[in-house]
Order: sequence, then structure tokens, then C-alpha cells
Amino acid sequence: MEPIELSDEEKLFIQTNIEGNVQQLVLRYSRNGQVDVKKMAVQIAARQRLRDKLPTWVANPDIVFPSTVPVEQSSSEQTARYKAQIVNQLTPSSKHLLDGTGGMGVDTWAFASATKRVTYIERNSELAQLAAHNLPRLGATNVRVVNDQSDVVLADLGTAADWIYLDPARRDDRGGRVVRLDDCEPNVVAWWPMLMAKTRNLLLKTSPLIDIEATLRTLPGISAVHVVAVQHEVKEVLFVAGNDSITPDDVQVTACDLTTTGAVDFSFRRGDERSVSIQFDNPLTYIYEPNAAVMKAGAFRVVSHRFGVAKLAAHSHLYTSDALVANFPGRVFQFEAVCKPTRAELQQYVPNMKANLTVRNFPQSVDELRKKLGLKEGGDTYILATTLQNGDKRLLVTKK
Repeated sequence: MEPIELSDEEKLFIQTNIEGNVQQLVLRYSRNGQVDVKKMAVQIAARQRLRDKLPTWVANPDIVFPSTVPVEQSSSEQTARYKAQIVNQLTPSSKHLLDGTGGMGVDTWAFASATKRVTYIERNSELAQLAAHNLPRLGATNVRVVNDQSDVVLADLGTAADWIYLDPARRDDRGGRVVRLDDCEPNVVAWWPMLMAKTRNLLLKTSPLIDIEATLRTLPGISAVHVVAVQHEVKEVLFVAGNDSITPDDVQVTACDLTTTGAVDFSFRRGDERSVSIQFDNPLTYIYEPNAAVMKAGAFRVVSHRFGVAKLAAHSHLYTSDALVANFPGRVFQFEAVCKPTRAELQQYVPNMKANLTVRNFPQSVDELRKKLGLKEGGDTYILATTLQNGDKRLLVTKK
């Protein structure tokens, strides 16, 4: 497989124009026979989009990026390293991981540091060619690139792999986004028995919109779920499966928010969410809002029990306490007042009618409520619109 090289002149062009407007560059150099401006536009645009998502890749002048769709769908360095960490922690002496949906190769690159060898499989010849070029230049020299269909390679796999990793494409034939696993490519639901026969452990990446409970019912053998957020936004949900039998209640669920100051982790047994006892109360001195990963993981009762904070209402997912609780996985606010959701009442507590607004278990959206109240955005006041235990719809006026 012949690698795709960037010439020294092309590398210099990219470096010189890395901050430039791509459309203007195309217009300026479209008639210049010495510059393949379309090729340069793809490389510059990709580097501009990925400078925060893939800083190591962008900083390497030898890396060649593919077109827009694979760039958009690729993992970030943070989430790729998180997946490699899962593999390393569960099987620190892992010998062989098979990445059945290689794509751009970001996850493959991270896995290469967690196992002795990695087989990258990708049916798209251009992506496979780029991976063969890029991965060694990023230090992943223990990767074998295979340009083929994953099911063909798996069918011929003689010895079971220590791990199989899959990140099914979440777009249909018309380019529309899909969420259900049996709508993705490959169809993991149909493949599941074959996959489990070919590996000791399986790691599956899914959409942040996936229904976790439905997936656990559909795919047997799941032992752990990881909800991964980056800077408070859920990016992916991971399912770990193995050949050990485990009860549904014993499935370990981890919510992880990867922030600039470090990872915020919260783990629990799935059965604990149903079994723990919790308290309810009206707003006290402090109000707590779990982060997006905890919310997606469904840790609504167990987070209350674990941190000793009372829930405002069964479905409001806001919590309260008199004493400040350290290390709560989410935002903490100091409670100041509660009022009805009317402009007249709110103005008594927020005279300038400028505040940040969040809606939790409330019949109106943020935009609808902001318009109704005539509330401007910003400032250091935070309003949480929610439903209290007695069913009252109220605005909680707080400071962060």
C-alpha cells in the first residue's frame, strides 16, 4: 500500500496559510498550476477544525487528513485515550486488539499504546491508505492496516482476539444520522453472536443519544457502561462485554466528564439506582445540578444517596443540602430565593432582569420561559426553573 505524502512545498503552504480563510485561498490559487489548491484546502480546513480535538495530530506536519465526514465522526484524543485506558486497566497484558471500524485511526492510535499489537480494519481504501501513512508517524508502529470488510477478516480469525473494538457508522444511505444499533453500519445487533465468539472482550462505541437500558436488554454479556463527556457535553457511550456471566444489576456504570482540570468520575452498580433510599426536601442553602455524564448514566437516586443530598422532586434531578458537599459531580449553587414563574415576582430578586437560565422538569423550554419573563442572558445570577415536591412550578434564584 503506497503512502500518501505531503511534499515539503505543500507542508510549507499549509503552515503559511494555516490561519487563512479556506474559501478565499481556493479563489486566490484556483488558477495556479503549481498548487493543488483543493488538496491544500482539505488539509488546512481539517487542521483548523481539529486543533482542539486532535492537537497531537494537527501539530505533526506529516499527517494527512481525510475529507469532512471522517473528520467529523472521529474520536477526540481525550476520548480515544479514555478507551485505551479501559483496555489497559481490564487487561494490562493484552496482546491483540482488533479495531473493526478503523476510520481515521484515532482510536487505533490510542489502543496501540495499551496493547502489544493492533489490527486496523477499514473497507474504505482511501482511509486505510491514510492510516497506513499516518499511524507510524504518530509512533503507532505496532499496527497492521487491513483494507477489507470486517466480517471477512473476523470470519478468518483463527485465534480469538483479546479485544474487538467497534464504532459503527451512525449515518444511513442518505447521510442522515441514526441512533439505533440495528440501523448503524455494521449492524452490531446482527453481528453480536459472531463477535462474542471471536474475542474475550468487546468495546462498543455508540451515540451519546443511545438508550442505555434498551441496549443492555438487546446485547447479552454487557459488564460495564461508560458515559464519556468532554467539557460537560456527552460525546459517546461505551459498552464493555466479555464472556463472564453477570447479572443486570451488577453492571458497572461510570460517568466521566473530561475537563481541562482533570476527569470527574462517578461510578455505581446499576442495581443500586433502584435500591437505595433517598430523602426529599425543599430548597436549602445549596442547590446541586449533576453534570451531563451523570444525568445520561441515569444516576438520579444513587447520586443523592452517595453524597447525602436531598432531591427536590422525584423527576426534577436537582438536589439540596444545608452544608456544602465537596466533590459533587456537577454544578453547585448558593440558594437565595424561590418565586413563581412571573416577571413581577422575579424582578423583586433580579432587578436588572439579567440572569443565566436552566430548565429541569419544567413545562417550558429555556427560550420560551426567557421570552415570557423578558429575561436577558448573562450576569452572575443563575435561575433554575423546576418543579418542587408538592408539584409547584418555581424559579430558584441562585449564585454559582
